[in-house]
Amino acid sequence: MDRTTAAPYEQQLRTQQAALLTQIAAQRGGTIGRAEAAAEHFAGAQESQAQMLTARDLEFAIDEHETAHLTQIDAALQRIAAGTYGECVDCGADIAPARLQATPEAARCLGCQEAAERPHLQHA
Repeated sequence: MDRTTAAPYEQQLRTQQAALLTQIAAQRGGTIGRAEAAAEHFAGAQESQAQMLTARDLEFAIDEHETAHLTQIDAALQRIAAGTYGECVDCGADIAPARLQATPEAARCLGCQEAAERPHLQHA
């Protein structure tokens, strides 16, 4: 896909990236890390140790998810710059425009994505 065709997807990716970075900063209370924010949030709380550990684990899981999403967005922007955006990273086939519109950070066609997720689904 050429840069002109990829331009709307690039704008959508940059909008998602900015929104996610803003969300992360707001949740963290600025420039501090999520672990520090969680520690401040639970310092002196009257909650049980188990509740605090569960909440901390949730904070870390959210952070991992957000970081993974940012990584996917960055990779998609790099594919746009390289001129390979819209091509499946596994099989090289074109990714359906409807898939890119719904998930512009998609790196795989639907068939390859399902195949990549299949081992994880069997172990779950």
